Amino acid sequence: MGQFLLVDSRKLDGFEGLHEAVHGSHVDVMQLGRGRLRGTLSHVGIGDFSLSIGAFNVGMRTQRSSSDDKLIIGMLLSAEERVAHWSFDMQLNDVLVIPPLLEHDGVFHGASAYAAMRFDLSDVTSLFGGEARLSDPGTWRSRGHFRADPDTGAIASRRLVRILSHLRDNKYGLTSSTADFWKRSIVECMAANVMSSLPPDDNGWLPSARRLIRRVEEYLDEAGTRPVHVSEICAALGVSRRTLHRAFQEVFGLGPVSFLRHKRLCAVHSILKESAPGSTTVASVAMQHGFYELGRFSQYYLAMFGERPSQTLGLAKWQTAGDDIATV
Repeated sequence: MGQFLLVDSRKLDGFEGLHEAVHGSHVDVMQLGRGRLRGTLSHVGIGDFSLSIGAFNVGMRTQRSSSDDKLIIGMLLSAEERVAHWSFDMQLNDVLVIPPLLEHDGVFHGASAYAAMRFDLSDVTSLFGGEARLSDPGTWRSRGHFRADPDTGAIASRRLVRILSHLRDNKYGLTSSTADFWKRSIVECMAANVMSSLPPDDNGWLPSARRLIRRVEEYLDEAGTRPVHVSEICAALGVSRRTLHRAFQEVFGLGPVSFLRHKRLCAVHSILKESAPGSTTVASVAMQHGFYELGRFSQYYLAMFGERPSQTLGLAKWQTAGDDIATV
């Protein structure tokens, strides 16, 4: 799977499998519902960062000791009946914060599915960069519950599952540069639901849009060809996601996510166009530039360039063959 990506996926046959419900953290589990527990559990590790997604078919009681020094942020993906963590009644896509060294207990009254990130508290400044309330480690030092917006929460939940699925099926591994991008993509799914629960913060000073855009483009130039996530830009430049979005809308008429996607599409196009025959594949180049849904990537690519990525790669092969003939 590559140096920066470790994947473990298994089927559950009994509640004991949920002792490792969160990668790297032991959880005491007791089955509440009747019947044989069935389910699935997947872990994706990107360096010291991990994402776990589990699903099970009967009620469960979970308890976690205070020995874990990592921050855990979880999301409820589905639930047939009531789910409560501490005194918080969870609704779909809600986000739960379990600070380091804090005991935790939860009750799932029926079949449920969840996602959980686990990483060092010191990493929040980088991973949640640009959003002052989220990038402050103090925000995460106490247990918390964030109510998700129904619409954006559902989108974030589906995206999170798709990311795990594509990383789990990834055959190419991750480089050091793309590993950071995928961590940020996972964190963003959780952050979207947290931000929808917070009051708006419109009191900050909005820098000149063009000056901010210039700083962004200078940062992207220094990053080279690696994919850069919006949250990385916010952290590096010390601006909020809202400020960045307003600046891009003013200058380009599109948001920073769309802008970065266009930039990555251009990078993929250049690589495919210049690749030697048999030296690469569309899938590997797309993955290394942050595209994990190849069908959607192809749609973006076709809309952008008027041809499919395989056609660009094929054209590169044809041009190379033509050059060889010309030299004979």
